[in-house]
Amino acid sequence: MNKKISFLLLLSLIAFTAPSQLKIGDTAPGFKLKNIDKSYISLDQYNKEKGVVLIFTCNQCPYAKLYEDRIVALDTKYKKKGFPVVALNPNNPDISEEDSFDEMINRSEDKGFTFPYLVDDVGIYKAYGATKTPHVYLLKNENSHFSVKYIGTIDDSPKDENNVKQTYLADAIDALLEGNKIHLKETKAIGCSIKPY
Repeated sequence: MNKKISFLLLLSLIAFTAPSQLKIGDTAPGFKLKNIDKSYISLDQYNKEKGVVLIFTCNQCPYAKLYEDRIVALDTKYKKKGFPVVALNPNNPDISEEDSFDEMINRSEDKGFTFPYLVDDVGIYKAYGATKTPHVYLLKNENSHFSVKYIGTIDDSPKDENNVKQTYLADAIDALLEGNKIHLKETKAIGCSIKPY
């Protein structure tokens, strides 16, 4: 095999395995995944909501753990306003034992999760372009589809909730609820790399 063919093969493999990057305004890919209560949750089930706060997260990442209480608070505040949280765990439990289905159930009970916590064992994170846990996608219901309105992190202080000065995600949701433009539509997700299946 000559070098040119090897290079082209390498490029095609990278293109096949690398997550695609959703952009602001793109249609959010649908999904139907197993929840911790063993039911299956789809994005279509939220078609009566104003939108969805989709968060790729997990059990074992220190950053994900630091954000758990904040995610519960976001769901408690915004679910009643039409923007419920849906959490997806994309980590392979063969690589990260803490992310097994049983441990997801335990974590949810221990932390009092008020939202679905789904097993992303089919790689939905790739369709969204998520690379970290946590990685946030704010979706707005456009009647026929959900469109992406914000991508990134929850706020500006992953390590200490008491030092938060900018609440990026909450600000974006508030802007949508008020019919205003979102001031900051993208931030860099801070967290642990996804451990894929």
